[in-house]
Amino acid sequence: MFVYVLSQIERSILKSLTKMLLILGMLSLVGFTFVTSDISKASEPMNKEEKIPVNEEENNINKTIVNYIDKGVMTASWYGPRFNGKLTANGEIFDQQAFTAAHKKLKFGTLLKLTNLRNNKSIVVRINDRGPYVSGRQLDLSKAAALSLGMVERGVVKLKVEEISLKGVNFPVVSLN
Repeated sequence: MFVYVLSQIERSILKSLTKMLLILGMLSLVGFTFVTSDISKASEPMNKEEKIPVNEEENNINKTIVNYIDKGVMTASWYGPRFNGKLTANGEIFDQQAFTAAHKKLKFGTLLKLTNLRNNKSIVVRINDRGPYVSGRQLDLSKAAALSLGMVERGVVKLKVEEISLKGVNFPVVSLN
């Protein structure tokens, strides 16, 4: 019988893929709205009396489950090779190829939509670490996140930051390791 033992790198890759699948699953909810169609109206006979809704605002409410909370513009840098494979502040192993970020105060697991103001590229990252510890910076991104935003060469850029909140979804604390 042949037994294959995973190396540290292979385990790290599998963990990263698992994390990305979980994040992609959460993000698949982005943009979907609840649509209610009342078919019974079409089958009812037309009545000449005007029906006035009790609360007109109720009929115009957008029933999306995804909220974007504007956090303003933040200065961001990136980190990666020197910390890859080491523990983050929340206890996971840092993977520079994952879409993660460090912030001094945001809760671990917070999802942020980041937009590079120079090129309008956007990504979603998850807070899993604390930092940066350099004056004037509010976010530290993984190398993969920085590459996707086109900021590796500049090193430090201004980003529009929006927190992603899902209505009616209470995220439990989940260990992805």
